[in-house]
Amino acid sequence: MAKYIFVTGGVTSSLGKGIIAASLAKLLQARGFRVTIQKFDPYINVDPGTLNPYEHGECYVTEDGAETDLDLGHYERFLNIFTSQSNNVTTGRIYQTVINKERAGDFLGKTVQVVPHITDEIKRRMLLLGTEGNYDIVITEIGGTVGDIESLPFIEAVRQLQWELPDEDVVVVHLTLIPYLRAAKELKTKPTQHSVKMLSETGVHPDIIVCRTEEPLGNDIKRKIALFCNVKPEAVIEAMDASTIYEVPLLMLREKLDQICLRKLNVTIFPEPDLTKWKGFLDKLKYPKSKVSIGLIGKYIELQDAYKSILESFIHAGAINEVKVQVVNVHSEFITKENVAEKLQGLDGLLVAPGFGLRGIEGKIIAVEYARVNKLPFFGICLGMQMAVIEYARNVLGLKDAHSTEMDTATKNPVINMMEEQKKIRLMGGTMRLGSYPCKLNENSLAHKIYGETDITERHRHRYEFNNEYLEQFESKGMMASGKNPETGLVEIMEIPSHPFFIGVQYHPELKSTVERPAPLFVHFIAAAKEYNEQQASVSTAALQDALI
Repeated sequence: MAKYIFVTGGVTSSLGKGIIAASLAKLLQARGFRVTIQKFDPYINVDPGTLNPYEHGECYVTEDGAETDLDLGHYERFLNIFTSQSNNVTTGRIYQTVINKERAGDFLGKTVQVVPHITDEIKRRMLLLGTEGNYDIVITEIGGTVGDIESLPFIEAVRQLQWELPDEDVVVVHLTLIPYLRAAKELKTKPTQHSVKMLSETGVHPDIIVCRTEEPLGNDIKRKIALFCNVKPEAVIEAMDASTIYEVPLLMLREKLDQICLRKLNVTIFPEPDLTKWKGFLDKLKYPKSKVSIGLIGKYIELQDAYKSILESFIHAGAINEVKVQVVNVHSEFITKENVAEKLQGLDGLLVAPGFGLRGIEGKIIAVEYARVNKLPFFGICLGMQMAVIEYARNVLGLKDAHSTEMDTATKNPVINMMEEQKKIRLMGGTMRLGSYPCKLNENSLAHKIYGETDITERHRHRYEFNNEYLEQFESKGMMASGKNPETGLVEIMEIPSHPFFIGVQYHPELKSTVERPAPLFVHFIAAAKEYNEQQASVSTAALQDALI
C-alpha cells in the first residue's frame, strides 16, 4: 500500500509548494522509490482550460488530454514521467462529481453536506493514485494557503486521513515564509508561528516545516521554530532562494528533507540517491560556453508563467547546447512594419508563441515575415505556426486577405479554419483537440532530421487547423507540410526547406520537455540560433578587419 505526503502552504502564495513537492519527489525517485505527485486546487473552475493566462499562468496539458495546473509541468520536468487527469483536482470537479451523484439519487435522500460528502470525495481522489497506481509514495500538494476559505475542505480531508490511516503512512510538510527585515537586519519567525498555529487549529499538525528565506537560518532560529511549532529541530528545513529551480533538489538533499520524510514513514532502509544525470545537467546549465538571444513574440509577456513550459524548454535545450539562452520578450501588439527591425535587432532566433484571439495577431505576422526574409532561425508553436502560414499566404502566394477564421470569419481565403467537428460545439471547457496525437514525418524534411524517426506523438490544445484545400498552393511555392496526422490527414508541421531553420508546429512540444529528455525541436532550434550567432560574429569580425585594412 502506498504512503502519502501532503504539502501545505502558509503566510503567502507563490512560495513554491510545487517546486518543493517536485524536489522531494525527485529525491525519493533517485533513491529508487516509485513516486507521483498530485495537485488539489481550491478554485471552483472545473479546470484551468477556460482561464485567461493572466489569471493562472499557462494551462498545462497532459498525455490523456487533461487541462491542468502549471505545477504539473514541474512534476513532469523533474520526474521525467507523465501525469494524467487524476493528478490535478479542483474544487469545481469535486462539487461537480458530488452534485451529479445527488441528482442520480446515490445518497438515498440524505442531506448532502461538505462533511462528510465533499470531504469523502476529496479523500477518494487523494487516495486514488495510491490504490490504483503502481506507486510507493504519493505526494499531494494542497493549493492556496492555510486560512483560505476555499482550502478548508481540503485541509479537513487531510485531517481525516491523518486520523484514519496509520501514523507511519502519512506525513504533512508545511511550507512557510521567514521574512528578512532589512531595516532591523533580522529574520522574523512570527509569520511561521502564526501559520502553523492556524493549521493546527484545523486539526492538522505538520511533521516537517520548510522555511522559505532569503538569508540562512541559524541553529538558534531553527530551535526557536521547533519549540514554538512543536516539531523536532531537525524537522525545520531551510529553503534558501536558489539561482534556478533545478538547484532545489540538491538544497533539499543537503537539508535531508527526503530522509526525514522516510523516517517519519517508517522506511529505515533506502539506498543513496543517484543524481548523476541531474548534476550533469546543472553543471552545463551553470557553466555555459556561449550565449544566444531568442525573441519570444507573445501577447501575455507581462506574466512569465503564461509561457512557463516554453521558458523551461529553453533552459533544457540551452544546457544540452552548452549555451545560456537569453529570452527577450517582445509584445506582439506593439510590433509594426516600421519598428520591427529595431525591436528584433540583435536576436539569434525568433519563437512566436501560442495564444488565442485577435489582439497582437498582425504584430506576430510581421515578426514572422522579418524572420523569413532575413534568414533568422524561426520556430512557431500552435498559433505561431498558423501565423507563419498566414504570412506566407499573403506575401508569397499573393492571397492578400488570407487569414484564420478565428480572427476573421468573413475572410475569402481561410488558410486556417476551424475543424469540422468543432463547429457544432457550444460549451468551451475541455472541448478543444487535447492531448497526445500521432504525427507521421516526411523523411526528406527538417522535422525528420530533428526527431530522427518517422512516427512521433505530441500534445495538442487548439480548435483551428491548417486548411488542406490550400496545401497544393503552399507546396508549389516552397512551404512544405512535413508532418501530418496519419489518421485524419491534418497538417501538424509546416517548414520552408530553402530557409536555414524555419519550422512551425500545430502541437505543443514544450509540454513534453524534461531535464532528462529535452524537446528535440527546442534543442535543434537553439543549435540553429547558436550557429547563426557564430556566423554573425564571423561576419562582424571580417567587416572590422576590412575596415582596419
